[in-house]
Amino acid sequence: MQLVDRVIPLVGAEPSFSTSIPGVTLYRYVAPTVPDSVTYEPSVAVVLQGKKRVMLGAIRFDYDASHFLITSIDLPVTSQVVEASPKAPYLCIRLKLDMGVVREMLAGVSATVTETNNGAPGMTTAETTAEMLDAFLRLIDLQSVPGEIPFMSALIEREIIFRILQSAEGQRLRAIATLGDNSQQTAKAVEWIRDHFTEPLRIEELAQIACMGVSTLHHHFRLMTSMTPLQYQKKLRLHEARRRMLTDGMDAASAGFVVGYESASQFNREYSRAFGKPPLRDVRSLLAAGDGLAT
Repeated sequence: MQLVDRVIPLVGAEPSFSTSIPGVTLYRYVAPTVPDSVTYEPSVAVVLQGKKRVMLGAIRFDYDASHFLITSIDLPVTSQVVEASPKAPYLCIRLKLDMGVVREMLAGVSATVTETNNGAPGMTTAETTAEMLDAFLRLIDLQSVPGEIPFMSALIEREIIFRILQSAEGQRLRAIATLGDNSQQTAKAVEWIRDHFTEPLRIEELAQIACMGVSTLHHHFRLMTSMTPLQYQKKLRLHEARRRMLTDGMDAASAGFVVGYESASQFNREYSRAFGKPPLRDVRSLLAAGDGLAT
């Protein structure tokens, strides 16, 4: 596959490589990984080799060279590479989606979008087509012509979004990006928690922000994220605290306080429950293994 030949020299021996192309990151793993708790942003992930598994609550998504992953909102998940080897490393291209561009492209057709898929989560897989791969090949090729990146990358990103929106699985992205239905209203609540996860969460106020009743919000929030709003906030807090300790060298008490915990014992208890070890032991083991929080 041409894309494999393009990606391998770019990513080199590192597990990830941020390209000069806006929103494009490459991933490479030569062995399966242990499950890791991360937060996926709105994005499309195309696997070229190997296989990845993502757990959104109890819902499992497997994607490989024949299926790509669409994430429509910020979602805390458990991620694991399940097929990879030195001879056939796991290779993936992730393109962060600009939801503003998605809404702009939908502006002329938003009236045709229905709520038929409101019961689906904010993540799904779809078949990888030759047209999709061709678009990603042209996107990656821009790395060798940096002068063309500012103009051409925006055009190719629009093509990729167009192809996603035209697919049956693109209903999730269309529903969340379109004003006026339960998916978009729930997405507003998700976005608010994401931007204010360190603050106290009052469900009644969140329901007002989403223009929904409390019970309706709980119902659609769980359908979209497989979590309640409070569970979603907790996962964001714990993921950010873990990141701060790993990348900034922050101690557990400070990390817990920064993300909104007032009680160190509560932070330690919830961290241990989420990651299987107390904060200090977890971070030491991750650093010793050389693991980061790559997606």
